[in-house]
Amino acid sequence: MQLVRGLHNLKSDHHGCVATIGNFDGVHLGHQSVFRHLMEKGAELDLPTTVVTFEPQPREFFQAATAPARLTRMREKLQAIEAVGIERVVVLEFNKRLAAMLAERFVEELLVEGLGARFLSVGDDFRFGKGRMGDFELLRRMGEQHGFEVENMNTYKLDADRVSSTRIRELLTEGDFTTANQYLGRPYRICGRVAHGDERGRTIGFPTMNVNLHRRVSPLRGVYAVRVDGLGDKSHPGVANIGIRPTVEGDTRYLLEVHLFDFDRTVYGEHVNVEFVQKLRDEKRFGSFEELRQQILLDADVAREILGLSK
Repeated sequence: MQLVRGLHNLKSDHHGCVATIGNFDGVHLGHQSVFRHLMEKGAELDLPTTVVTFEPQPREFFQAATAPARLTRMREKLQAIEAVGIERVVVLEFNKRLAAMLAERFVEELLVEGLGARFLSVGDDFRFGKGRMGDFELLRRMGEQHGFEVENMNTYKLDADRVSSTRIRELLTEGDFTTANQYLGRPYRICGRVAHGDERGRTIGFPTMNVNLHRRVSPLRGVYAVRVDGLGDKSHPGVANIGIRPTVEGDTRYLLEVHLFDFDRTVYGEHVNVEFVQKLRDEKRFGSFEELRQQILLDADVAREILGLSK
């Protein structure tokens, strides 16, 4: 899959395609359905498929303090899009210039001059351009003017329930991984690189991997039974905690700490995928390291049972 970062990197050989635009957070079954339909349209017109997305997401730009937690960081999103079979992704930096761009100019620069789109699929509630003045009707009119067809995405439902990123966040918060995984079409995972931590876990007999989340807010918080891929040719079972830790500046950040069972290899710098199997409990504070150690012993026993391991 080809990755193009920014309007300025669109070249003449990117001209002529079928496209869709959106955040596509989670790349869930609804998004995948749109991508497959786009691929069918591309095959019909003999044109490559292009997904246009934003970094940061618009709400993160306009409402940084209240934007919802991401289901997928950009790396995870790109991997999931590629797995469906999309040929090209254009990532637009959502900055002051893009936020101030008139809707008509956005269409001209991106869809007409940049991509030469012949077909565009967007949600009927899609808004874009300065003041969110661009909408589906504007796209349809400009499509007639510039020679591209515009189609609205159909709402994707499972058992009469609308599949959406918002709903999946709710399910993850509730600890309903079974339904969330159904909506995603795959197990929910967080990927990241193993970083050095404060190594407090080693002092109480539970060394942990600290995994960089690369997101301001996590959709998960608490203690979970997990499986970890990326450390050899098999999955490794364990127990994980996602919680908030204070930083030196007094701000807060989310940390993912994973204790793997029967594993003692040093893995700093390795890239891992953490699959969340079941929530054990909410995060809580302890009065001493000994209280924490006793709770981790209990958590580990429960996680082993959930994961089908003998003690």
